[in-house]
Amino acid sequence: MNGSGLHPDTVEVGANPFSRWAVLAIVLLGAALFMALLWMIGTGTGFSETNDGQAHAEGRGLNGYAAMAQYLEKRGHPVHKTRNVGALDKPGLLVLTPPAFADGKAIDKIVAKRRYIGPTLVLSPKWLPFPASREQEKKGAQKGWVNIEDVGSLEWPGFLDDVTVGRAPARGRAGALAWHGLGVDGALPSRKAVQWGRGINLVPLVQDEQGQILAGFIADGGDYPELARAAGVTLETGEDEDGLYPLVVVFEPDLVDNWGMADRRSAQLIDALVAASAVRPGEDITFDLTLNGFGRAQNLLTLAFTPPFLAATLCLMMAALVLGWRAFLRFGPPAVSGRAIAFGKRALVANAAGLVRRTGRLHLISRPYADHARERLVRALGLPRTLDGADADAAIDRALAARDPGAEPFSRIAARLRLARRSQELVKAARDLHALERKLIR
Repeated sequence: MNGSGLHPDTVEVGANPFSRWAVLAIVLLGAALFMALLWMIGTGTGFSETNDGQAHAEGRGLNGYAAMAQYLEKRGHPVHKTRNVGALDKPGLLVLTPPAFADGKAIDKIVAKRRYIGPTLVLSPKWLPFPASREQEKKGAQKGWVNIEDVGSLEWPGFLDDVTVGRAPARGRAGALAWHGLGVDGALPSRKAVQWGRGINLVPLVQDEQGQILAGFIADGGDYPELARAAGVTLETGEDEDGLYPLVVVFEPDLVDNWGMADRRSAQLIDALVAASAVRPGEDITFDLTLNGFGRAQNLLTLAFTPPFLAATLCLMMAALVLGWRAFLRFGPPAVSGRAIAFGKRALVANAAGLVRRTGRLHLISRPYADHARERLVRALGLPRTLDGADADAAIDRALAARDPGAEPFSRIAARLRLARRSQELVKAARDLHALERKLIR
């Protein structure tokens, strides 16, 4: 035992092993991680690898468009990479990067739905990618880098069936095949092949030195003054086609993909294409990932983190934060619970009194209380213990009359106590009896 009467290894019962701020930090960290998990589940972030070497906005290989997306973002356009089909009908420019064997009807459905919402830019694929070899990785090839081969024929039945897509050797007069259009000129990075398009309603925007159309838009009766001015043509617009947005197709992907973006003239061409598509500065640009196999279905968690439901989610989070803070800053110190049964005679009497009061039988203790008071006075006054109740009461009355002739006799107070039924009468008689005891014993 030590000086305090406790064993050195004894731990105080009910002591908090954590400080107040440690508990707050644990709660906040757990809540933040839980909300982050819900956000990742709702948005699909972190659950699939998008840098897979394919031709889309997350692809970082030669055939990808990650550089184009980053460039447009640097130019002040809010860039979105969506995996949700429901997000494809938002205002602004939509960039579609369907693979070579995509469903043409699915592409046409997306484009047709947007004709009165915003312009659409379709980037055609040309290369078949292969992952980098181990030898290339040892030499510094990064994740997503690819080797490319010609993909062959490009067919999307159900989408622009009146447009023919073909390939030819990419040989120019000076070696690399030159291109020009929209006030910009340059040369293709590859000499393997060039991909071109041809159609009755296809208006050229970018052509190579042989006159083949590398990028153009569809003249479908809509009024496209920016595109008509950039192409140097006059369009015949229909009366029922007012309000249509244009469809622009890039047949030669090396004009704008990561490989082509190594040349600053490709960046200038992207600026010209976006401006000619009636996209204002600072307007949203959405890159589709659903056609590339990264689509996901709409769910409640997705809606919770999508406007306008995002406002309700933020309000619920703020309400939870306020409730947690109020619970953390509770009013007053925490209540300290005592022992169920305290030590000592006084605590035992208090517990017994509480039990009697709860049972509603307070009047049953009046007679035993009067009898015990008489026994105490008999001992204190030195009276014979053989006296019966009436004789003992009479002897106590005589002793009281000798000390205080005007005082109420003991026998009368005891009788009043024994006959009491209400708690007020019982307490008053008990107090009078206690005062009489003090008067006789002192």
